[in-house]
Amino acid sequence: MGAGHPECPERLDAIDRHLAATGLRAALDCREADPASLTDVELAHGRMYVAGLRGLSDVLRDEIEAGGPTHTQVDPDTSLNVHTWDAALRAAGAALAATDAVMAGELDNAFCAIRPPGHHACRDTAMGFCFFNNVAIAAKYALQRHGLKRVAIVDFDVHHGNGTEDIVAGDARILMVSFYQHPFYPPGGAKSNAANLVNLPVPAHTRGMDVRELIEMAWIHRLEAHKPEMIFISAGFDAHRDDDLGQMGLVEQDYAWITHRVMDVARRFSKGRVVSCLEGGYNLVALARSVQAHVEVLADL
Repeated sequence: MGAGHPECPERLDAIDRHLAATGLRAALDCREADPASLTDVELAHGRMYVAGLRGLSDVLRDEIEAGGPTHTQVDPDTSLNVHTWDAALRAAGAALAATDAVMAGELDNAFCAIRPPGHHACRDTAMGFCFFNNVAIAAKYALQRHGLKRVAIVDFDVHHGNGTEDIVAGDARILMVSFYQHPFYPPGGAKSNAANLVNLPVPAHTRGMDVRELIEMAWIHRLEAHKPEMIFISAGFDAHRDDDLGQMGLVEQDYAWITHRVMDVARRFSKGRVVSCLEGGYNLVALARSVQAHVEVLADL
């Protein structure tokens, strides 16, 4: 994204170092992923949008060779460089590879430590540090390629997953449940009242116990009624109390609790099948510790 941007390579470095230092990484089956195919990306995104993003990357490469700028702004918060196209395809590819591995029974579940994140990427728009909507692509892929009938998306980022909403609203096969700080980015919060969406806007400074109560009241019975055959998580850790990009008050134990509740539903209805994809989280220490808490529950450690 450019120097000084919070969505930086150090985010994944911090996660990797922390998991290694705690010994957790050695207990996991760690894999690299191939890029997603354009055909699979277009399950969630318009063909012209995908082609336009690729074209923008090619133009930027030519401009750099001619001594031009190294980045192109796609919105005030989001910029593209010559590596973005490949990184975005690899991030989406990780979500798809994880879906394949979990569906095949090779893995019980998976956490994808990926960037760029995805849940602000709409069907035809890049925004909010996001280019391809990794979770929405994987959810559509599970339905289209693996023949599932019902899946769920759980989004616990501090920001509303407006891109995911844009892609899945009205699709009765996909239940999306989320909480997010409001009013906040993106402006206006949720835009759809579709029956397959459970949006929980909460004010700044909301603490973990309040979020837990809302989840019990509003998420769980909807997830149980939907009976998802697989659950996808947009795992944003920027609702942590130490994260400067949000003003909520969650801590590591709250992320562990949320993961436990999602896993409870997954064991009952989804054969334990969960694929979680990193979204936000910009305080590197809080991010790494929160991912540890999340992954320990997924791995039952």
